[in-house]
Amino acid sequence: MRLRSGVFASSCLMVEALGVALFLRGFFPVPVRSLPRREARGDPPAEPAPPGPGMVSNWTKIPPPLFKKVVIVLIDALRDDFVFGSKGKQFMPYTRQVVEKGTSYSFIAEAKPPTVTMPRIKALMTGSIPGFIDVVVNLNSPALLEDNLIWQAKTAGKRIIFYGDDTWVKLFPKHFVEYDGTTSFFVSDFTEVDDNVTRHLDRVLKREDWDLLILHYLGLDHIGHVTGPNSPLVGPKLREMDNIVKKIHISLLLKEEASLRNLLVVCGDHGMSETGSHGGSTEGEVHTPLLFISSAFEKRSGPLTKPEVVQQTDLASTLAVGLGLPISRNSVGNLILPVVGGKTMREQLRFVHLNGFQLSRLLQENTAAYEKDPGYEHFKTAEKSHGNWIKLYLEGNNSEILLNLGKKVLKQYLEALRILSSSLSKQVAQYDMYSMMVGTVIIMEVLLLLLLSVPKALSSRAEFEVLLSPPLFSLLFYLMCLTLCAVHVIVCTSVQSLCYFCSMSWLTAVGVMMLISALMCIILSAIAKMFENSRLPMKNPVVSSSSWSEIDVLILAGTIGHVLSLGASSYIEEEHQTWYFLINTLCLVLCQELCRNNFLLKECDPQQSTTVKQNFDSIGEASASRNIDIPVAGNSKLGKATSSAEFIKGSDKWISLASPWIILICCRLLRSLNQTGVQWAHRPDFGHWLISSEHKSELSFLAAVSLLMVFFLVQRRCSMVSKIAMALGLLGVYSYRAAIGNVIFPWQHDSKDISKGITEARFVYVFVLGIVFTGTKDLLKSQVISSVSSVKRTGLWEVYSGLVLLAALLFRPHNLPVLVFCLLIQTMITKYIWRPLKFDAAQITIMHYWFGQAFFYFQGNSNGIATVDVSAGFVGLESYVEIPAIFLTAFATYAGPLLWAIHLLCYLSSEVSRLKDQLSSVARYSTGLNCSQVGNCDL
Repeated sequence: MRLRSGVFASSCLMVEALGVALFLRGFFPVPVRSLPRREARGDPPAEPAPPGPGMVSNWTKIPPPLFKKVVIVLIDALRDDFVFGSKGKQFMPYTRQVVEKGTSYSFIAEAKPPTVTMPRIKALMTGSIPGFIDVVVNLNSPALLEDNLIWQAKTAGKRIIFYGDDTWVKLFPKHFVEYDGTTSFFVSDFTEVDDNVTRHLDRVLKREDWDLLILHYLGLDHIGHVTGPNSPLVGPKLREMDNIVKKIHISLLLKEEASLRNLLVVCGDHGMSETGSHGGSTEGEVHTPLLFISSAFEKRSGPLTKPEVVQQTDLASTLAVGLGLPISRNSVGNLILPVVGGKTMREQLRFVHLNGFQLSRLLQENTAAYEKDPGYEHFKTAEKSHGNWIKLYLEGNNSEILLNLGKKVLKQYLEALRILSSSLSKQVAQYDMYSMMVGTVIIMEVLLLLLLSVPKALSSRAEFEVLLSPPLFSLLFYLMCLTLCAVHVIVCTSVQSLCYFCSMSWLTAVGVMMLISALMCIILSAIAKMFENSRLPMKNPVVSSSSWSEIDVLILAGTIGHVLSLGASSYIEEEHQTWYFLINTLCLVLCQELCRNNFLLKECDPQQSTTVKQNFDSIGEASASRNIDIPVAGNSKLGKATSSAEFIKGSDKWISLASPWIILICCRLLRSLNQTGVQWAHRPDFGHWLISSEHKSELSFLAAVSLLMVFFLVQRRCSMVSKIAMALGLLGVYSYRAAIGNVIFPWQHDSKDISKGITEARFVYVFVLGIVFTGTKDLLKSQVISSVSSVKRTGLWEVYSGLVLLAALLFRPHNLPVLVFCLLIQTMITKYIWRPLKFDAAQITIMHYWFGQAFFYFQGNSNGIATVDVSAGFVGLESYVEIPAIFLTAFATYAGPLLWAIHLLCYLSSEVSRLKDQLSSVARYSTGLNCSQVGNCDL
């Protein structure tokens, strides 16, 4: 069966989508969930029944609240060292004084990845652990429907006021009696976003008509995104937050009652990395301070010790107890015992029993064999001991035995809570391995099939022969189907946890098994046919294209090796090392190929070289007078060698030989610019040295030189109008960076006049749109009006130039050399390597892909969302506009792969056009030569 390359590629993509969907369904596990929210409020459990007849505890209700009013001050991206480190001592003196000598308890709250705002708010208010799928909905948060602290408080009649990040308003609609939301995505705003929160404080703190006040400050997070954690702007912002904490604390102290005290909670939703971003799992991103400040606590004394580490999910359980509310049904957090440590032993045991009962019930609803869980067994043991303690308490025993037994029961409860919480948290990370394996097998089979057909599939007129009949009617196909169906039955009947693929209908599962078997048989048939063709006698042993070169072997081995490396998480975290190794190896192989074509092949078979040279001498002489470059026909290695020997002469030959080494040096310099990955991301690099405030002059000089280099590398193929637009646009890029304080002009001695650079950025956008519009117009003209290939080439290049100008605007100043080296490598590798060596389209495409992936990591990106530069999405915007912000952020993140992909289109288009022009010139010359020999042609 023969299929056109387009139909074949579309079929492969559809099957690939099925495999990816199965894999993702297994990779994103179903979170631990309990009853729906409307069924969450039930009767609380009573105290454990004491043994013996006639003795019953009368405590069957939820304990009363411990605090009258609770204020939560959530400072976005507040790292633990901003309070407990040197910055806290310098910029937050009042908070440090309360932590060291006041009535407070301080902890380090550990957040689970992904460390972005919306999942962290869900964790704080529900006590559950959100999954990575929540990152997808972080930009547009839907209403939270599961049981949570805010809903419980509203249902209990608590009056809640909120000011700050409007993510809360989206998650909890109609829950606040008063609110004022501010957008969290306009990261260029450092002051107004916090002033909009603080302006309500004086009025609200004087009022008595609220029970819970939540304040979410975003300024520190925005400063981190734009300038990093070591920015001089961080100190004043921390001082501002310290003054707010002081104002709230003093106001609560002045208005509290002796019977029921107030509580101030200071925390962060996540921290920030050394680059100011967040989303990953580094220590700076997951560790945040958690402070409980209340006059109900004992005054601290002695030196400050390192705070205890608790889980961020513990806050939901603790606040529920403090407000006299039921603990959220989906919470996996533990009660932070010191907060209730001032209560009686019976009250403390009641609190931890409620927490343990809630966790054990959640375990029952999510685990089939819950009775065998160690945490459940520990809880039942502690509950039994608790019943014995209740018996002694009701009998009026007030001896030390009762106190010691109470401490023992409390310790048992805490151990049970720890194990239960750990068991439930692990379920969130339990992947559906069977669905993932089935999806991976489908993906690998399709990739292997595409790899076998790449040389033909890249041609628009190519046809690919799919061997359907022999595999589908072979014994191997039916044996594989039966084997896979048997494996499916065994797995689905023996697995204890829920499996998505096993929940499908048997007809669907059998269809998937038949698809896997058919793909495997087709692959084996294709490989067998390749080996069969390789054993056939060659028609022309002198000029043969069937043997594989070192480039082909490297491309195949590198592609397969990279795919296999994705099976290990450590290789995914450090994937940049794989791409660095591959492009370095590619440069060495290209160097070997150039040396062979320039030195070795000239001496290996002079007779063949002379024969081929004579065949092209007559055409070459004629074309030389017309400045026509004639390509060698065919794909043979001899043709490539001959063309290299003919075309590379003089100084170009030595530049060509030096090009791979120059590219290697450029790549090594780029590696030292930005550390990425996980293990070594914290190490200092040249980029960190440049962005420090002490080296602004050096950064300014580097940015100016980089922008000049960008202009000289891009303008050579642009029209005069586009050249002028490019020059003015690059000048606007530098002006924008100077306006926001990243760089300085030579005549500028300070950076007092810092603005948002709205005008300068929009000035650049005008030229970007103008250049892209000019290129698009030429492309449409080449398709509709004129068929001249040069018009199409110019149009593609001008679109490419416009995107380069946009990348220069969005890149941070220290990353501009990445753009320069990208253009330089593209220029050198095109002129001095690809064209002389005459690589085919498949080889050129894969090399573009490799370099594009490498430049993705040269930018400082990684496979973690912490390295996404959110500030790029707000360049030139006065407020948050969703579609432009998403587009600009995505373009800035994937600029490297995108620029290499568009350069591939430019290169292939220029090569096709050049080949057509040369062939038409050869045809005209041959016609003229025949006519002159015959002597009667009409010219």
